[in-house]
Formats: sequence, C-alpha cells, structure tokens
Amino acid sequence: MAIAKIGDKGVFTQELEDMLRTGDIDIAVHSAKDMPSQLSIGFELTAFTPRERANDVFVSRKSGARIDDPQVKLRVGSSSVRRTAFLKNYYPHLQIVDMRGNLQTRIGKMQAGVCDVLMLAFAGVHRMGFSHLIARELPLDQFIPPVGQGTMAVESSIHLAPEKRSRIRESVNHPATEKTVLAERAFLKKLGGGCSIPAFAHAVLSEDRIFLKGGIISLDGKELIIECRDALSEELESLGESVAEKVLERGGRRLLEEIRSEQEVNEKNI
Repeated sequence: MAIAKIGDKGVFTQELEDMLRTGDIDIAVHSAKDMPSQLSIGFELTAFTPRERANDVFVSRKSGARIDDPQVKLRVGSSSVRRTAFLKNYYPHLQIVDMRGNLQTRIGKMQAGVCDVLMLAFAGVHRMGFSHLIARELPLDQFIPPVGQGTMAVESSIHLAPEKRSRIRESVNHPATEKTVLAERAFLKKLGGGCSIPAFAHAVLSEDRIFLKGGIISLDGKELIIECRDALSEELESLGESVAEKVLERGGRRLLEEIRSEQEVNEKNI
C-alpha cells in the first residue's frame, strides 16, 4: 500500500508521540514535511532547524540520464502524490513506479533496476551523503515543495518543563525558518490538506516580509492552481490562511472533492 493511502495522520509520528505522551522521551525529531497540519492534542512543535534547499531532485543510477527526451521511456520512482502529479504535468512521457522505504532502500531498489530515476527531496539526499547521485535539481517555481520540506521539526508535549523547552529553542530553533514553515502550515491547515492530498506551499522571508506561494494540483497533473501573496512577518498565520482561501475560491474546493473521491474509488479497487 502506498503511504498516501494510509491516512492523514503522519505514519512516522505515531510511535514517537506515544513515547512523548508517556514521558519516555522529552522530544521527537521529524522531517517537518511529515508532520500533519493539525497535531494531536497535547503536543506542539517546539523548534525548527535551519532549512536546507527545499527543492526536489532527480537521483539517477545512470550518469547523463536523458530525462527530457520523450523517446527515452525512463521509469521514475516516487510514492508522493504531489511529485507524481507534477511529473504528469511537466514530464508526461516518464513512467512512474510506486517506490517506498527509507532513502537507502529506495536507492538500493534503483540500483537493482526497479526504476531508472528517483524523485526525492534535496535535503534528505544531501544529509545522507548521496549528493553525487543527483542528476538534476528541480526548479522551485515549477516543482513547489510540500509544507516544511528541507527542515527538521522538534515535537514535544505541552507539559515539557519550561526550562527544557527554553533550552531546546535556544539551542536548535532557527527563527527565520520557523516563521516561513508556520506560514506554510497555516496554509495547509486552512486548505484542509493532508499527506494524501497533492498540495504544496513554500515561503521565503526577506527582511520583514514573508512571500508565500501555495496551491494544489489534480492527480492527473492537468489542473494546477497556484496563488502567491506576501505580508509582514508577524502576519504569517493570516498570510497562510489568505493564500489557502484564494486557492479554494479559484477552484481548489472543487478539486479537493474530486481528489478525495478519486482516491476513495482507487482504494476500493485495491
């Protein structure tokens, strides 16, 4: 089963949240993009690490992979509904192969010939030391990343001792990243999207203003709704909400209904 079909709750967070709830651990560290827009009651995101480049990348087992050539039927591995939709939009000639597992597992499958190319986040590939396999870094203005891509989020219980919370923020939190990711998360929460919805948002902080681009794409990649706005940095939540509202008004509400309906049909046919 593809991860997108498991549900809106982040599948990698539940076990760690159970340990936070019992006090076995003080904090849990996640990829921010894996965090649901609405946390479970009793939890909060305490800090965000400095953001890596937020781009998606193509990772290839072949140097000089001819990604742009429609005559070359390359197979691209991905389990992301957003990446799959963007691939159908910008590279319709590529064959998409459902690819799950951690980074090492996916690369191993690629090396074994299950696919020719993987589509992944630059941040994970870079952190794990596989940058030499990157065949192309995809432009942010086309392949807009999911909320939080490129940064790590520190989750804790709201009952964490104040002195511990303060020390964590002083040691780890990157204020500029926090502002941009919180704007993106406000967008996703207002949109009503989850990990199974091909929504996306990316914010940039410049001096005292945040510039946010967000939207949604149909599963077949044929319909793409993007909205861009900016606001003062202290208005980050209202900025995210206003971008989401505009996306919904421009057809996003209908598109969300169509996506969920199509996914329900697909799940029944599995």
